[in-house]
Amino acid sequence: MKPLFALLSLLALPVMAAEPTVYGRYENIALPEIGETLKAKMDTGAYTASLSAKDIERFTRDGEEWVRFRLATQDADGKVYEHRVSRISKIKARAEEDDEGDAPEATKRPVVDLELCLGDVKRTVEVNLVDRSHFNYPLLVGAKALREFKAAVNPAKKYTAGKPGC
Repeated sequence: MKPLFALLSLLALPVMAAEPTVYGRYENIALPEIGETLKAKMDTGAYTASLSAKDIERFTRDGEEWVRFRLATQDADGKVYEHRVSRISKIKARAEEDDEGDAPEATKRPVVDLELCLGDVKRTVEVNLVDRSHFNYPLLVGAKALREFKAAVNPAKKYTAGKPGC
């Protein structure tokens, strides 16, 4: 009877949510499908993740929408990557980016599902493709991807996850 009572006592305990893993504002993230590890900015103010890409070309294959692109990073070797498009994202431009004071226009970006490896955790997340070569970090990880990793960000820290181990 005691084992049954102990089991029932455990079941009566409130379910506690797992604590998020705390990462720094900047982390190294591996992209196994692409074979690269990139410096990433962890940005809770952005919704989706963004990967620096150029020569972005949408096309149809077997009735599905696909995208062809090259990485737009300092060390990119010019290799062409192809991925199926999961959706098209509409991104609002910031008001200060519009020189004429008109309402900013939304841009459309292809979104692909990519595996990201952060520390020892691998997740498949939605990543939109855009040329980020004028930014310091070729990969931006937004709030949606951070939730996939069950992550919290401490902006005072950097590279807490170490080298990706997936």
